[in-house]
Amino acid sequence: MSETAAPLPEISRCPGPDGLTLAFRHAEGAGPLIVFLPGYMSDMAGSKAEAVLQWAAERGRGCLLLDYSGCGNSAGRFADGTLSRWRDEVLHLIDHVGAGTAERPVLLIGSSMGGWLMLLVARALIEAKGGAALAGMIGIAAAPDFTRWGHGEEQRALLASGKVLYEDNPYGPEPTPTHPGFFADAEAQLLLDEPLAIAAPTRLLHGQRDAVVPWEISIRLADALAGENVRILLVKDGDHRLSREQDIKLLLSTLEELLH
Repeated sequence: MSETAAPLPEISRCPGPDGLTLAFRHAEGAGPLIVFLPGYMSDMAGSKAEAVLQWAAERGRGCLLLDYSGCGNSAGRFADGTLSRWRDEVLHLIDHVGAGTAERPVLLIGSSMGGWLMLLVARALIEAKGGAALAGMIGIAAAPDFTRWGHGEEQRALLASGKVLYEDNPYGPEPTPTHPGFFADAEAQLLLDEPLAIAAPTRLLHGQRDAVVPWEISIRLADALAGENVRILLVKDGDHRLSREQDIKLLLSTLEELLH
């Protein structure tokens, strides 16, 4: 198939599991459905997500981009978002487009916090539909348990007291908030201290100049995963976003390798 530009799907909307309208873009296509999970306060308009959608459309591959409630074009308040809520929304949209089964498995790509959600979604799919529902995973600076290792004791005490934590935002003028509801839910979703019964082929991409998520987190995640087909790809000069042209080429070549 020639790799020429293909028309991309427009934004669609559907009610989520709790009635909030969720925005998504779905490209019909063959093979496992590629599902991109953006990071904290991110949406499906990011360069990595759009590159994956374009790559899939050019090759006739199924792909799903989405905005969590309170983010991007989806309804709701960001302050009400939690890992549990967003996990359920991702599962709802996967089901909405007819995937997440042994006949139509998914390949999950999770960026930063999306890497934590990737694991929660994978575990839920396996528990509900069996291991054949998950074709593979790609983590991009995956950040499971970041409320534990990414916050100091004073910050965690502030959140536990019901107050909002504001931190400097390296990507914009407004501080980044962490809401106490998100924190309380995250404390019930910690994953790295126990083995993870996920055996799907997994690739973990991480920049060694990542100032947000230490690359050693990918080592811990690889150790926790049950599968043997797990590889870590470290980018020595890569930052947290891994969104340079060469980083996106690495992501797409990794995606192609997993699909084949």
